[in-house]
Amino acid sequence: MGLGKFIKKQFVDVIQWTEDAEGTLAWRFPMADMEIQYGGKLTVRESQMALFVNEGKVADAFGPGLHTLVTRNIPVLTNLQHWDKGFESPFKSDVYFFSTRLQVNQKWGTQNPITIRDKDFGAVRLRMFGIYSYKVANPLVFHQKVGGTRDVYRAADLEGQLRNTIVGAVSNAFAQSGIPFLDMAANTWDLAKRMQGLLAPGFEEIGLALDSFVVENVSLPEELQKRLDERIGMNMVGNLDQYAKFQAAQSIPIAAANSGGAAGLGAGLGAGMGIGQAMANALNPALPAPPAAPAPPAAPAPPAAPAPPAPDPATGKGS
Repeated sequence: MGLGKFIKKQFVDVIQWTEDAEGTLAWRFPMADMEIQYGGKLTVRESQMALFVNEGKVADAFGPGLHTLVTRNIPVLTNLQHWDKGFESPFKSDVYFFSTRLQVNQKWGTQNPITIRDKDFGAVRLRMFGIYSYKVANPLVFHQKVGGTRDVYRAADLEGQLRNTIVGAVSNAFAQSGIPFLDMAANTWDLAKRMQGLLAPGFEEIGLALDSFVVENVSLPEELQKRLDERIGMNMVGNLDQYAKFQAAQSIPIAAANSGGAAGLGAGLGAGMGIGQAMANALNPALPAPPAAPAPPAAPAPPAAPAPPAPDPATGKGS
């Protein structure tokens, strides 16, 4: 590189970052054709942290505040000290900013129902979904294991990995909880706290902190929900005989308003009572059968015919 090109190089004296989009976790300050000026200022705002990477290795981490970049914390990077190397600086440095604010309203859910053992229904399949929030807690670990040298790393890039991790842990937590499905709605808070405890170590391994975890809904697939609704409806009906009578009473004004008048009304009442009795008998087989009608009295027997007279021994004729 000649002297003219060296003179045209830009020297950065202010390094800062303001987020221009939601969901950015890491951002690399653009250093193409630029060098950091000795004594330059690094501004790290609240909800941010910065890493200074020199020659591929992290040299220092900076929290919120105004930092002066001098030889106490970074190498001298100006080309002025390298005339013998053709104005090429041997120092290759980068500054990475990390957003440490909460990434809220992150959604999770089971793509397919999971099967668990339930003490009320036996084996059931459940669907679950909810939200969670997290933040970058350890920029060094996140940079080394996740972000790497990318110019920008967003929450959307990590969404699939986190969601699958959550669903795997949630499936195990529900299966081991032993809580019946009918009681889960009243225990979602406890389940969420238990799941957060199970998930937190996995987040820490990649430099994140799981701040909150919420179970919004636990439900059955549509076909199983219909069966549950039918069962709930039968329990709400209670005494089927009384329910059938109530239904028949409800049909009186409808039948009277229809064509056919009293004949239609009587037929409707008779059909309603018959159906109600049939349902009650079918669902209550233990009820005693009605007594059989008594048999009619037997008719008196006709008088027997007189016996014929015995024959006379002398004549051989009857007397």
